[in-house]
Amino acid sequence: MSYQVLARKWRPRRFQEMVGQEHVLKALVNALDDDRLHHAYLFTGTRGVGKTSIARLFAKSLNCEQGVSSEPCGQCTACREIAEGRFVDLIEVDAASRTKVEDTRELLENVQYAPTHGRFKVYLIDEVHMLSSHSFNALLKTLEEPPPHVKFLLATTDPQKLPVTILSRCLQFNLKNLIPERIVSHLRHVLEAETISFEDPALWLLARSADGSMRDALSLTDQAIAFGAGSITEPDVRAMLGTIDQRLVYRILEAVASHNGAEVLAASAELADFSPDYSSVLGELISLLHRIALAQAVPTAVDNSLGDLEQVKALAARMRAEDVQLYYQIAVMGRKDLPFVPHAREGLEMVLLRMLAFRPAGAAVGATEPPASLDATASGASAAPAVPKAPEAQVQQPAPAQPVPVQPSEPVKAEPVAAEPPVAPEPAPTPGSERAPEPAPESEKQAPVQPQAEFQPERPEPNIPAPAAAEPQHSPAGNDMSPPPMEEPPPWDEYDAAPVDYEEPSAKKPEPAPAPVPAAQPQPEPEAVKPENRPSVAPQKTGPSSSIAVLLAGLEAPPASVEQLTPEHWVVLSADIGLTGMTESLARSLSLEQVNGADLCFHYNAEQEALLNQTQRERIAGALKTRYGEALTVEYKLAAQTRETPAQFADRRRAERKAEAIEAMKADPVVQQILEQFGAHIDEESVTPVDPS
Repeated sequence: MSYQVLARKWRPRRFQEMVGQEHVLKALVNALDDDRLHHAYLFTGTRGVGKTSIARLFAKSLNCEQGVSSEPCGQCTACREIAEGRFVDLIEVDAASRTKVEDTRELLENVQYAPTHGRFKVYLIDEVHMLSSHSFNALLKTLEEPPPHVKFLLATTDPQKLPVTILSRCLQFNLKNLIPERIVSHLRHVLEAETISFEDPALWLLARSADGSMRDALSLTDQAIAFGAGSITEPDVRAMLGTIDQRLVYRILEAVASHNGAEVLAASAELADFSPDYSSVLGELISLLHRIALAQAVPTAVDNSLGDLEQVKALAARMRAEDVQLYYQIAVMGRKDLPFVPHAREGLEMVLLRMLAFRPAGAAVGATEPPASLDATASGASAAPAVPKAPEAQVQQPAPAQPVPVQPSEPVKAEPVAAEPPVAPEPAPTPGSERAPEPAPESEKQAPVQPQAEFQPERPEPNIPAPAAAEPQHSPAGNDMSPPPMEEPPPWDEYDAAPVDYEEPSAKKPEPAPAPVPAAQPQPEPEAVKPENRPSVAPQKTGPSSSIAVLLAGLEAPPASVEQLTPEHWVVLSADIGLTGMTESLARSLSLEQVNGADLCFHYNAEQEALLNQTQRERIAGALKTRYGEALTVEYKLAAQTRETPAQFADRRRAERKAEAIEAMKADPVVQQILEQFGAHIDEESVTPVDPS
């Protein structure tokens, strides 16, 4: 007897032998057991996930001589012939080779005839998406209403290419790709039954290369058995598949985590002996970092799909989470740069060296230097203020009380003390020293410039101490303050008002005048600048009248009890129950049609039906119950609205107010005179009624 490949030898003979696809098997088994059979089934999924196998098992269940059930006997003539592929009433069609409409018509000519041997005539059309558009059109009517003895089983790997008319006539089942763990478990069962020695790492390599296809996994297993002369070992499978040794990926990552550059380059050199696809190597590294990050965040989320769960957990416990995230991002970005490097190996090594260079531990080592430099700058900063004499030390005493004006106050005191000997006794008192800089803020800013020669050529005026002393003498224009320092306690809070009195004498001088120009602008009319005068001059509301209170002015307030409530009160009540956002908008679109005691009936139209969900209804009813008590009942009906809704009322009132504003503007004598003299006209769209203030 000739050798039979594993993919055919181990094809499932019962639904219980299927690996995976429980969501599809459950529906089919229940349909067979309950006799709720559809006339057309569509199975979709990638290659090797069991589409044809499930279709054949379904055909066997339909035609078993023991009866229709989910467990065919497998011993009767029909079951054996279906398993051997020679059942006359199971017509298998390869749509890829019979795409013409003539082939489809020839196939459908025999649909009307009863089955020859079985209970049902089953048409199994594989790769149905390959049929032409004319073939689909010829199949439509028969697929929709076939004879009771006909069942259609369609299989495809690309359901997007099927017309919607075909999809709507079938029950569609989407078969999933198999995870590596299921494939390994099934391969282990098959190899044990075949008495073939194997290694678990080799099975994981085969399952991973199968990419979710059980048929591909069995085919690769056949190849591995032939390659290894009757046994399956990890080195043989790696050599057969041409993949790199996964241990090198772990070795590289461990070297990076240890910050061992020599080991990283040694592993890269050993990796080059395999002549690998370096983009795939980076892909393996990215996948490993992803699994490590999962193990650190949610340990239970990491599966053993690659057979390396212990190694992943060990690396997760060894590496820091921020390192893993950084390495992952570097590997992802480095993979994008591989096409632009002269040699792919250089690109991989640069990615690994980048991981070493940007390691957070390296940044921590470099971070020890800034404190030294900060100490140096701090010492230099402390030496700089040490240049002034005793007056500066006096200024530093009130600094804790007012941390904000400390910096300007310190240089301010340094200049007057050095420039004017007679003023030296004034800064001795702590509060007086703080208020002294207020009469001459501009000169204070220039005061610290004198000790530094680099700023002297910019403003030579501070060299003249007389104006600075003269300004405080002219400042008591109000005859309230005779001493040079200002007597107002908060100097910086009144900084804007001080230059008003201070600027009059300084404006006579050509140099100090430009600085206080902005503050001198409000001087001619100080009363108009006061904040209490500004709101009274400007109107509070200049935009369109959208206030609900303005629109509801003049309407009767809602009653305090629900017994006195009428549908007319809903316009005012909708704005008075505290609703906001979308709920308020929906409530204003409802019409209160009936009020029977404590029962309220609202009507809404089809436009509000999608938005007026259960949550919005409960919010509106809850607001009304809060107002009138829990005994209140609210009912919503999709019906014609015979009463005016609050939204309709607001639109009508806005239109009326705008019309009144237009008429008032047309009747205004001044406006009429302008229209006559200049031939102008009123743009009625721009007219906006002003809310009464």
